[in-house]
Amino acid sequence: MKVLLVEDDTALAEALGEALGEAGLLWEHAATGNAADYLVRVESYDAVILDLGLPDGDGTRWLAAWREDGIDLPVLVLTARERWSDKAAGFSAGADDYVTKPFETAEVLFRLRALVRRSHGHSHPILRLGELALDTHTGSVTLAGRPITLTAQESRLLAYLLHAAPRIVSRIELSEHVYDRDHEPDSNVIDVQVSRLRRKLGNQRIVTLRGQGYRLVAPEDEQ
Repeated sequence: MKVLLVEDDTALAEALGEALGEAGLLWEHAATGNAADYLVRVESYDAVILDLGLPDGDGTRWLAAWREDGIDLPVLVLTARERWSDKAAGFSAGADDYVTKPFETAEVLFRLRALVRRSHGHSHPILRLGELALDTHTGSVTLAGRPITLTAQESRLLAYLLHAAPRIVSRIELSEHVYDRDHEPDSNVIDVQVSRLRRKLGNQRIVTLRGQGYRLVAPEDEQ
């Protein structure tokens, strides 16, 4: 999962970004509304964490513009404003959720994961497909109740495929959402990592559709 963090407070952005990274999430930073607006329109993100008090204007200005232009990715608003009228303005502009500063980092992570889950049509924090299960809060993966050990990159890859299931996910989509922008892989790297996942989860769980991408499925005996 890749997140855009829009925050002009450098220390706060670094601290929150570190927490996102430790939670296994990819993140990119924008310190102004204009920078965020550019990135949202040219890059692919699974969610945005948006501060409202930006140096070049109120964050709701860009949020409203994104919604007007049909950009519907989940947006979690961060702000020091506590008045209900300010919160109402954020929701009216298109915010999906709201956290008031100061905040607990764990709360931001819980809310962020919930927003991404719901954007894919999942309400329960544990995603299941047959006997495969992913706890989106802890990142733990089990297969038939048995813990599966994955690398950080394998975890991100599986999480994205599981959120998207049963939809086909192209290599381009995976490279945009699962890999850092500065280290986007070629298709061979993705193939290798998918092969590693198959060895750990079983060959039948990840189907390759030539020219289209990958789809995560439950084997017939688990359906």
